[in-house]
Amino acid sequence: MQSQDVASHRAPSATDPVVDVEQAEAALVEHYPRLVRLAYLVLPPDLGRGRRVLTAHALVQRALPRNRTAAPLIPTQSAGRGSDPGYALVRLRIVRTALDASRPLGRRAWPRRAQLPPLLPQVWGLKLFPRPGGAGELALDRRLAGLSGPARAAYALRGLDRLPDPDVRRLLKAAGVADAGAALREADEVGGPYALLGSPEFDPCSLQARPTDLMRRRRHTRAALVAGASLVVCGALLGLPGDGWGPDGAAAPAYARNPAAEAALDPGRLVRVGPAAWRTSARTDFSVWPARGDLTGDEELLRRALAVWARPGGTVRVSATPGTPTGAPAGPPQLLYAGDVDNARVVVLNDGLRLVRYAEPRDGAAGAALDLARADGAGRAGANAVVLGRTDGNVRYLTAPWVTKAAERDLAKPGSGTTDLDLTDGVTSPLASPVERAGACTSWNVLQLTDGSRTRLMSDLGELVPARLTTGRPGGAEDVSGAGALRVWAPYACSLGAVRGQGVRSVNAWEFAAQPLPDGSGSGAWVCTRAETWRGAGARVMAQFRTPGGERGVVTARAQDVPACGERDPHVLAGVLWKSKGGHWYLLAAGSRDTRSVEATGGISGFADGNLLTAVGERGAQAELKGTLENGRTISGLR
Repeated sequence: MQSQDVASHRAPSATDPVVDVEQAEAALVEHYPRLVRLAYLVLPPDLGRGRRVLTAHALVQRALPRNRTAAPLIPTQSAGRGSDPGYALVRLRIVRTALDASRPLGRRAWPRRAQLPPLLPQVWGLKLFPRPGGAGELALDRRLAGLSGPARAAYALRGLDRLPDPDVRRLLKAAGVADAGAALREADEVGGPYALLGSPEFDPCSLQARPTDLMRRRRHTRAALVAGASLVVCGALLGLPGDGWGPDGAAAPAYARNPAAEAALDPGRLVRVGPAAWRTSARTDFSVWPARGDLTGDEELLRRALAVWARPGGTVRVSATPGTPTGAPAGPPQLLYAGDVDNARVVVLNDGLRLVRYAEPRDGAAGAALDLARADGAGRAGANAVVLGRTDGNVRYLTAPWVTKAAERDLAKPGSGTTDLDLTDGVTSPLASPVERAGACTSWNVLQLTDGSRTRLMSDLGELVPARLTTGRPGGAEDVSGAGALRVWAPYACSLGAVRGQGVRSVNAWEFAAQPLPDGSGSGAWVCTRAETWRGAGARVMAQFRTPGGERGVVTARAQDVPACGERDPHVLAGVLWKSKGGHWYLLAAGSRDTRSVEATGGISGFADGNLLTAVGERGAQAELKGTLENGRTISGLR
């Protein structure tokens, strides 16, 4: 039995806030990516990823009310800036229509609008779908596919908007769900990690594009062109994989010929560097890595890798870090590795701008994968390792020729010591990957590499190149190697999951202030973590606060594409509402050491000379922070 419209479940109340169309539009535009992600998660997976993307955008774009409308009294988030009636209204309309789309078509009833393919938006000639995630995202997607529509909605509202169960229950009832309690119980079976909902796997606004069925489109042209196209198709089919790999493997058919492009894809012209070139070269980066692996002489494998790079077919799983072009190389690339890795044959190439990893199964001819990542400008510290493969939650690396020792370390437990990893022709034995693990974060395994007397830590963030970890004031940051640096990083190790899949080059943790707590229970530590990307833009900054005895830091502010906490602007100001053991609320704010004064205005007022401010507050109060540096410049709180 289909649920009734929301109006039959709950009449508008005089206490409900009234939302203008303009207010609803502003909320929709501001939170568009989050709302589309919510619709995508609630929609039934059997629609297919391409249709789910377009339907999610259509539902969000149709969520505006026609006139002034009463909004439900349901908070937008359990923690944050408070409730926005405009956001609450459009979110309710999106959840309701997405649930309508999840219901099967009835034989005797007219289909609802949400159950039909969207009229707009439409994309002709292309298939759009989100970028693929890792093993954790795939497992979560399968579990969500087994849930009912209301249960998927409950899980998404918990994970994306962090709504508590009472608010989720109220919203589902307002959306027409007859048994919201059953939906919550069903969502409980999936469990965490909710953080995976923020990954590119579930982001309908960050998409990959592939052509639609080119042959079907070609058959609608004139008869003469159809005949010519048929000859081309028949020739191409001879090279496609059947019982085994064809000459070009899983590459798409090549219709046009270009001499320069063909030279770049000739395995005989691959650049191969000698094993000792790095010892005398003026550069120590990926360009001086020797070609390693037991299949560097397998020209058929190398030909397939180059062809798939240039023309990935529809069956190839392609991933690229943000800002990484996916086109073919401009000239013959450099071969870094070709060999067997667990159950796959792997080829790693470098064209000066990008690292490319091609992988195909050792048995069979299906399931090829192509991963691309920016790696330009990598020095000796950044060109230490490349991911060769991930299997059963573990990861293997190919290390630089100058690496003499590799080990595994738990970044969250600085006193736990290290576990040595075997190095065979530069390939490490497998170590547990932190991004492949499901459930709550209790540890974070990193790769520790030794180059002579220097030791560096690299963290897997689900990409081809691990991120370098540093600590210290921006401009003077150093590698995490000593006991003090390890203690600084330990409480904030799990926050690395927030920058997964963003093309991160390095992450620095800077302890910029220590603040005495007003109840005399000790001092809290302020740390700023800044993740720099290979493309330069898109840096992510988080201010975190940890009280004495706390195992983990709490994120108090975050920002993107700002210079704060970086080498160009080594300053930061952040604040947090803190409750003492006696039940009193305080605003704690801190700036970097060269902050001359800190002022709070708005819901809490206060002023302090120096870089630390403590002011009496109350629960839920909001304040604006302003700091004055020693040179007279003013800075605002990180946000």
